[in-house]
Amino acid sequence: MDGLILSFKESYNELLNKVTWPSFPNLLSSTTVVLIASAIIAIIVLFLDVISRQILDLIYSLV
Repeated sequence: MDGLILSFKESYNELLNKVTWPSFPNLLSSTTVVLIASAIIAIIVLFLDVISRQILDLIYSLV
């Protein structure tokens, strides 16, 4: 049980003293990059979905 308590204390100490947290402007810029990348990927997936649907509709109309 002492090992578990020691592990929690060391983890808490590491979070407070050793971890470098990003500044708020840095966090905002990273968030913006993630949102823009997600939107671009969503548009690409939408485009591929529309193209594949049109190709499948063409194939099904020939049958």
